[in-house]
Amino acid sequence: MSIFVNAQTKVLCQGITGTQATFHIRRSLDYGTQVVAGVTPGKGGGMHLGLPVFNTVKEAKKETGVNASVMYVPAPYVKSAVKEAVDAGLELVVCIADGVPIKDMLEINHMLAGSKTKLIGPNTPGIITPGEARLGIFPENIHKPGCIGVVSRSSTLTYEAVLETSKAGFGQSTVLGLGDDMLIGVDFVESLKRFHEDDQTKAIVVLGRLGGTFEEVAAQYYKSLEHKKPVIAFVAGNAIPFGHKMGYAGDVITKGSISTQDKKDIMEEAGMIVVDNINDIHKELAGLA
Repeated sequence: MSIFVNAQTKVLCQGITGTQATFHIRRSLDYGTQVVAGVTPGKGGGMHLGLPVFNTVKEAKKETGVNASVMYVPAPYVKSAVKEAVDAGLELVVCIADGVPIKDMLEINHMLAGSKTKLIGPNTPGIITPGEARLGIFPENIHKPGCIGVVSRSSTLTYEAVLETSKAGFGQSTVLGLGDDMLIGVDFVESLKRFHEDDQTKAIVVLGRLGGTFEEVAAQYYKSLEHKKPVIAFVAGNAIPFGHKMGYAGDVITKGSISTQDKKDIMEEAGMIVVDNINDIHKELAGLA
């Protein structure tokens, strides 16, 4: 079991003929991910990395039955790429690009609200279910199959959390990066819900950061659950002076009144196990075992 992706997920790459897409799709194929097609407008009918290339997502789905997409397209083209995926009825889209305009993300989220499509990102390292599927840029060699779910707002710290779960003697069920931008698709609440529905996942690691209110909303959701899986949480940002402008919409809403410690207090009050140092995650996991 896993969340969002597994060995049966049939993956499409939008922008497959680009340099970064070529590099990472080759790695995903080597990992065993079921990448079955690519899309690059104007290059339909050709082959790339041994995969058929189509002009549109609808064509690719009709011919191959894909149900997920990983995008390696520049930020200005993300909105149109997501629209294609939504119109084709794909279940999941992973957007790697950073710098997607706020206006575009508002329109994208409006599109998603009336569809079956879930978006991970933008500005995300992606999602990986160890041993089954890799969509994005995760260093696949540090992951191993297991029972700990990992969800993070900080791309690089995600790798640290993965190493911590391995250090505790566990692997990961699924690891996903929500994305570092202020407006994203899938959030902590959606991720926690999925992990709680997944029988393989026995505990969850949540990595938050200063800025926004994602962690507070997640804590409220977790507190409302009748049956809770253990959640170990870490919030990055202690080294940043209070009042530092993070550039997140949440800081405007809260007028900078929510510090890292505030987030930790709210999460702890909700029943999460909060650690002050990311290197303490493995100790808490070992304690749960």
